[in-house]
Amino acid sequence: MHSKGDDGPVTAIATGMTIAEAAERTGLTTHTLRYYERDGLMVHGVSRSSAGHRVYTELDLGWIKMLTCLRATGMPIREIKAYAQLCRAGEHNEVERLALLQAHRARVLAQLAEVTDHLGAIDNKIGLYRARVEGAGT
Repeated sequence: MHSKGDDGPVTAIATGMTIAEAAERTGLTTHTLRYYERDGLMVHGVSRSSAGHRVYTELDLGWIKMLTCLRATGMPIREIKAYAQLCRAGEHNEVERLALLQAHRARVLAQLAEVTDHLGAIDNKIGLYRARVEGAGT
């Protein structure tokens, strides 16, 4: 089965995973997977079996991994929806996709710098207490 990914042709092997298997593989709950589909966060519609059960592919799991990454780095749902919509629209909107991801990257870098500064302050206090504890023991 050949599918069009957001960065060009991608070959995906249809694995026939159930929602429970997809949840186990992604570390998400079945509720979260259903929410992603229902709220328009999936780029491709999740296939259904003849009985109507969801059937996840490796391509679906790759997209879910990207969603997880974007959420874990603080991207708001509305921006993820916008990104997914751009991906669904196909080619010729790469400028918009790039701008969206670059803006998010800039926010993540700013957050990382702030956390790094905070970590430095914590390390400084640890150094002070370690020196006091080691000095008191001699």
